[in-house]
Amino acid sequence: MALLVQKYGGTSVGSLERIEAVAKRIKRHRLQGDDVVVVVSAMSGETNRLLEMANALDENAPARETDVLVSTGEQVTIALLTIALQKIACDAVSMTGDQLRMHTDDAHGKARIKRVDDEPLRKYLQDGKVVVVAGFQGRASDNSITTLGRGGSDTTAVAIAAAIKADECQIYTDVDGVYTTDPRVEPRARRLESITFEEMLEMASLGAKVLQIRSVEFAGKYNVPLRVLSSFEEGSTGTLISYERKGMESPIISGIAFMRDTASLTILGVPDKPAIAATILEPIGDAHIDVDMIVQNSMGDGTADFTFTINRSDYKKAKVLVEQSAEKLGARRVHGNNCIAKLSIVGVGMMNHPGIAKKMFDTLGQEGINMQLISTSEIKVSVVVDDKYLELGVRALHRAFELENVAVEENI
Repeated sequence: MALLVQKYGGTSVGSLERIEAVAKRIKRHRLQGDDVVVVVSAMSGETNRLLEMANALDENAPARETDVLVSTGEQVTIALLTIALQKIACDAVSMTGDQLRMHTDDAHGKARIKRVDDEPLRKYLQDGKVVVVAGFQGRASDNSITTLGRGGSDTTAVAIAAAIKADECQIYTDVDGVYTTDPRVEPRARRLESITFEEMLEMASLGAKVLQIRSVEFAGKYNVPLRVLSSFEEGSTGTLISYERKGMESPIISGIAFMRDTASLTILGVPDKPAIAATILEPIGDAHIDVDMIVQNSMGDGTADFTFTINRSDYKKAKVLVEQSAEKLGARRVHGNNCIAKLSIVGVGMMNHPGIAKKMFDTLGQEGINMQLISTSEIKVSVVVDDKYLELGVRALHRAFELENVAVEENI
């Protein structure tokens, strides 16, 4: 017997047939004696359909009303799945984010969870019910509906698992685990049996689409074991994400992550003085735009060039803000590039193996791939390249680091 939180993504509940298949899977867990909380996304394509309707009316639709609109996708799914469960004699009840009392801040479209009141949920569990919760949504202090951003159902599931101290949070998707890289780019990519929170956090932040980064942050903070599984396959153990690597697998590089939707902005000739970076980035932060890589180069004439990367979807908005800052600071000009991508290698073993960055740079150089920006940490190296060279770089690095091979160390 275990207390499980299971999350099913949009493709897993993309049709009535898929919803019925999920219901049968959940019932099998109940028959084994497990208590189950289920978190679901909207059916595949539904959120995009709703957003397209809002944009057709107004390309600048109010964020509050957009949240009201897109949150309905998950409400449809929880009702359908609960109906499917009750049809096969599996007692279940649905809950919206508001009914669950998922409290968030008021950043519509990108809300962050403050706390979860788990009392109503625990009562249903004690009554022997499967609780089916709408992911991706919560409520702000003024009772407005909020949404957590793309992939927010993962974060909902982990937050619930942390609140009720679940034995495991299982993320069901259309892939059977975390791979060394995207198999659609590199067919020789290999599924990892396990990966650490630190590595998964880096992989998620660097573009791996398996899990939303905030869900991994939550899991690491509250030590919630995560397991990524396929809802389309039976028997696979998926990939376990925890603080310890099971089986002592692969000592150096765990995987290659990439991010296509990247853009950069450079403000040339700003005054080279303290706090200039804060001055430039303050309006960017106020606009809830996430900044990634940052490079500042002193030019030796009292000025500096300042470059940072952002998500491509924020490019136009950020460019306007940077141009306003450039005018106030008396900078020479602003240069932008929205045709770039970020390519990264990740692995906790890098801390004890010098020369990894050099090997990466040599490999890309041999393929004629120029690196525009470089960023490093203890367990990752990231570079910015022209997006047309991204897939070539992924395949070259996967081959160079022999990630298709299983390397196992003895458990000492």
